[in-house]
Amino acid sequence: MPNTPPGLAGFNALDPGDAEKELLSCCASHAFAEAVAARRPFQDAAALADAAGAAVRELTWPQVLEALAAHPRIGERARGPAKESAWSRQEQSGVEEELRAALAEGNQAYERRFGHVYLICATGLTGGEMLRRLRERLTADEEGERRTVREELAKITRLRAGKLVGEAG
Repeated sequence: MPNTPPGLAGFNALDPGDAEKELLSCCASHAFAEAVAARRPFQDAAALADAAGAAVRELTWPQVLEALAAHPRIGERARGPAKESAWSRQEQSGVEEELRAALAEGNQAYERRFGHVYLICATGLTGGEMLRRLRERLTADEEGERRTVREELAKITRLRAGKLVGEAG
């Protein structure tokens, strides 16, 4: 965070607009960023992560779609110097080169079926696990898949909120 002391204390000290800008790197929904920034100050990183997860679960579906629009497809490398791009590259580090074509094909099928990017909390998963889950989720109904997407977004956001304040994620 530029011009701010590191860690949670620095995040808590930001003015609301700057806090919201920082939070958008965790989840690209403006409603999310506003809701979490308004809940400051946080006692610890766990409280921030809990607030972030709760705020994601409170988003309307259009607000979830706003957040999804900022996520790269699984198997594609996020580009650029922004912290969310670096986090995405780290989170997807388990994708083996030989699986990228299968993931690209699966992503296309998923987007045709559901109308948005396939989202999964990739941290700690291999490319094979992500592909297997993608194929399983292609059989889900719309309502069930929306619940899954929201939970995956909450997991990602909780991890990124910890990273935002310098906690391992």
